[in-house]
Amino acid sequence: MTERETLLEDQPGPRSLTELFLTFTWLAVQGFGGVMAVAHRELVERKRWLTQAAFVEEWAVAQIMPGPNVMNLSLVIGGRRFGWRGALAAMAGMLALPLLLVLLLAVAYGRLGQHPAVVRALRGMGAVAAGLIMAAGLRLSGGLKGHPLGALACGALAVAAFGGVVLLHWPMPFVLLGLGSVACLATYARLNP
Repeated sequence: MTERETLLEDQPGPRSLTELFLTFTWLAVQGFGGVMAVAHRELVERKRWLTQAAFVEEWAVAQIMPGPNVMNLSLVIGGRRFGWRGALAAMAGMLALPLLLVLLLAVAYGRLGQHPAVVRALRGMGAVAAGLIMAAGLRLSGGLKGHPLGALACGALAVAAFGGVVLLHWPMPFVLLGLGSVACLATYARLNP
């Protein structure tokens, strides 16, 4: 048994590329209106592949990379576990079945999209998606316990990010780079006095 195989058996996470593919497929098909809440539930609570703190850290990495956050998260998790093959398996899981479903839904929407019942149903889904994102944000805040900056500073950064995006309508990349840089530098300074 190689050192890498021993390491993989000791760590929580997918045991095979198939499990990785199927997990991210299941995660993707549940992700109406955003996948973050579903990703947290599947990867932290059900599968226990990541701790709460590890999820927050991996999500932060995925957030600063270009492209969809959950796709970046799948690439990171797959790549760390199985190298490039894992990254491809996770990405394929995120794309294959959802692509087929979206194409079928596009055909159905083309035929039924103007029906009043469909219009009302889609408006209702928007409210549910917003609620899911807020619930995921509250859950993620639990991962900040024991953060080097402390609860007050973490809360201030969260409020500043929310205010910048929601109230002041600043572009999200600027908020992310600006506040993210401040948070990274402050944490680095706190950990390396």
